[in-house]
Amino acid sequence: MANTTAIRSVVGIIGNVISFILFASPIPTFVKIVKNKSVEEFKPDPYLATMMNCLLWIFYGLPMVQRDTLVVTNNSIGLAIEVAYTVLFFIYSRKQNRLKVTGWVIIELVFLAIVVVCTLLIFPTNAKRALFVGILCIIFCVMMYVAPLTVMANVVKTKSVEYMPFTLSLAAFFNALIWVVYSVIDTLDINILISNGIGLVFTIAQLVLYAMYYKSTPKDEKTKVQMSELPVTSPPPKAIQPETKASDEAHV
Repeated sequence: MANTTAIRSVVGIIGNVISFILFASPIPTFVKIVKNKSVEEFKPDPYLATMMNCLLWIFYGLPMVQRDTLVVTNNSIGLAIEVAYTVLFFIYSRKQNRLKVTGWVIIELVFLAIVVVCTLLIFPTNAKRALFVGILCIIFCVMMYVAPLTVMANVVKTKSVEYMPFTLSLAAFFNALIWVVYSVIDTLDINILISNGIGLVFTIAQLVLYAMYYKSTPKDEKTKVQMSELPVTSPPPKAIQPETKASDEAHV
């Protein structure tokens, strides 16, 4: 029992590291946004979904519900990063997008407050609280993984993975995989298992799409213009442009 508990802790720590990589993977996206002073075609959906997901899992891992320190630390770090992304997105968005982001953040905070109050007042035991909050966590975790579907649809439509980075999809895959493993070691946590099991399926689908459309992804138009302005003496080298767009992702 002691050995399996220790193994579970180690797997959870690895999960925290992978989750941090997943949370940090959109950084190139926001470097581009800050550099261009515009969100361009990037959407806030994955970041808003991930933020709500983190808030619920933090509450789930608190002593008054399930008591899982690794889940709390993992999602606390994720929440801080997602808030930073949301603020940057707000700063460099047009007025319409700013109103959308503000509205969704308010809705998420009000919803969280309602969940906390209902959980503590209606359900007297930790087991019942874990069941109730766990179901909500599953729903929103799946929503986080489903959020990139709009990006995936765009990939199929344009035959381009420019706005669906490989690093993000790969990190999401390993994140879902490690938490599935964590959920079945020592003590079965069905909520973590279901949410990340479904997430695993969606991340595999993203990787398959990336493999299908990577070669057909066109070069950045700016690069083409710059290349055309160079004197034609020899064929220019093929610059590989970074693909930056997430689905954000997540994790527990």
